[in-house]
Amino acid sequence: MPELAGLAHIDLTVTDPERSARWWQEVMGFRPIRQWRAETFGGWTLRHPEGLTLTVLAHDGQPEDRFDERRVGLDHLSFNVTDLAELERWVAHLATNEVVNSGVIDTGFGPTVVFRDPDNIQLEFYVRPDPAVLRAFADGPDELRIHTDISHAPPPKQAPSV
Repeated sequence: MPELAGLAHIDLTVTDPERSARWWQEVMGFRPIRQWRAETFGGWTLRHPEGLTLTVLAHDGQPEDRFDERRVGLDHLSFNVTDLAELERWVAHLATNEVVNSGVIDTGFGPTVVFRDPDNIQLEFYVRPDPAVLRAFADGPDELRIHTDISHAPPPKQAPSV
């Protein structure tokens, strides 16, 4: 099997790239690299200090629509955090930025915080379980591999626009 060397970048289609770029800066700590325009779309490219590059863009003539994970395409994005204490720091940071979130919840597979961006895209912070737990989960009987997926839970109240 050929190997992957990690995630290269994420491009998200949004309703207002400037508003989204501000939100990703203020809430998630990304730094703007550049604003740009192509022939039929444009947006902002940002980079996180950890190395992930994100582009928020809008296409000419796209409908004024909100994200809905029940359509084909992206369901949600999940970001690893190191431990429960860091997860709790994120909950406090989201509250400071008036981002509605689930608080720390137990998904049966690791502590998680669920929240949404200004276009309703579901995002998560997630603490990866100990490797032994992951092995038991992967190697166990079918009933251990099936767990409740909170990504399809009703969304939290809409976060205020930034």
